[in-house]
Amino acid sequence: MPKKKKVFELTKEGLQTLKAELEQLKDVKRPEVVQLLQAARMQGDLSENADYDAARDLQARIESRIKEVENIIENAQIIRVTNSNNKITIGKTVKMKFVEKNKEATYKLVGTIEANPAQNKISIDSPVGRSILGKSLGDRVLVNLENGKTFHVEIVEVTNG
Repeated sequence: MPKKKKVFELTKEGLQTLKAELEQLKDVKRPEVVQLLQAARMQGDLSENADYDAARDLQARIESRIKEVENIIENAQIIRVTNSNNKITIGKTVKMKFVEKNKEATYKLVGTIEANPAQNKISIDSPVGRSILGKSLGDRVLVNLENGKTFHVEIVEVTNG
């Protein structure tokens, strides 16, 4: 039985970001590490050459990331954001009120690969993402964390992108 390929759900923006990263890795980072390797080789004996070892490690990490990004791009499924402003789907931006703390925050709901809390992008597989997915404007939702704690959020605003 053939192994089923993993599909990576991405927004159009997320795919563009990955393509830009791949271009940067291939066109900038890869040539830089080749230059580092050449400079380290010129130092002589490679058996005890820390610069050479460091450059080889960096080269391995870059090549690994290139393969990873190529695989994600090859198996990407672009998520189309629906125009229904009230229902929360991947790609939507959601303003929510954390009821117990009486604080509001805005997050974009994205696929796991694109998730970046520092950029207010949360995964559909995160506790908050799973809890709000499919909900609508005005809904009050209980979020269950993996550590057993819970809290409520209220959906204040839902917008495309």
